[in-house]
Amino acid sequence: MDDQPVERRTVLKGAALLAAGTIGGVRMREGAAAQPVPFSAGTAPPTLEVPANACDCHMHIYDSRFPYAPNATLRPPEATVADYRLLQQRLGLTRMVVVTPSSYGTDNSCTLAAIAEFGPVARGIAVVDPGVTDAELQRLGGLGIRGIRFNLSVGGVTTIEMIESLARRVHEQGWHVQVVIPGDELAKQEALFQRLPATLVLDHMGRFPASAGVDHPAFSVIRRLLDGGRTYVKLSGAYLNSQVGPPGYGDTVEVGQALVQAAPERMLWGSDWPHPTITTANKPLPDDAGLLDLLAEWAPDEATRRRILVENPEVVYGFPKSA
Repeated sequence: MDDQPVERRTVLKGAALLAAGTIGGVRMREGAAAQPVPFSAGTAPPTLEVPANACDCHMHIYDSRFPYAPNATLRPPEATVADYRLLQQRLGLTRMVVVTPSSYGTDNSCTLAAIAEFGPVARGIAVVDPGVTDAELQRLGGLGIRGIRFNLSVGGVTTIEMIESLARRVHEQGWHVQVVIPGDELAKQEALFQRLPATLVLDHMGRFPASAGVDHPAFSVIRRLLDGGRTYVKLSGAYLNSQVGPPGYGDTVEVGQALVQAAPERMLWGSDWPHPTITTANKPLPDDAGLLDLLAEWAPDEATRRRILVENPEVVYGFPKSA
């Protein structure tokens, strides 16, 4: 993998093409740009035309101004706000949710700085431990944080034992609890997630092998949680769950469609850019335009996609309501 920033002349060329609104003499959709983006394969915009105020509900910023936690497992190269804005242009997205990655432990400084730089179109998800004060939670809320994350999959500093007590505290803030957990473990922890007082958001479609389809025990647990009315699922991380792989990730279609059909009003979409588990392992990067285009297979109806990309994020993250 090339960890170096996109060359300045390449960025300037992409910006000029974007300003002209043409690529190869073909008029582009407004807001979408064909250009190279750090940590993303391909250069073409998605085939899918996204609605105004579409939101990427799961992305990370890595900024060298903020040191990684001493015990961090994942230490990806720098992926900045400026880098992500190139992806926004390419995909035609407007809003984003910055998620504090495990690399920073419980230090949310990088996420907060990114939210401030992005402005009103950004919200954030923090990582905290039981020692966090009420005053700090209130401060984080005032700076755009709308939930806390528990990474129980790769290198997280939080544990499953912390979830219930912290869920009670952030529920009082009007926040939610976001969890990334291996599918097999999710299937074992249903009772915990059923009794949480706060809204639950599950990362990466439940993080179980897509080839197992709806027969995986985790899928049944997710369905019951969805039926309870207080759980959302992020339609993200297809490249993490797929055994078929790019470009089509065909083995994700069954699960993606089943989730959307079960509760379209509680589905969210996220890119997972800059794909930290891939960049640190030096594996081929996914094409984010292709990941976004999967929504056309998972949710063939345009009104449903608008719900997933615009309306549901407005509910979960408190963005202003779109017209």
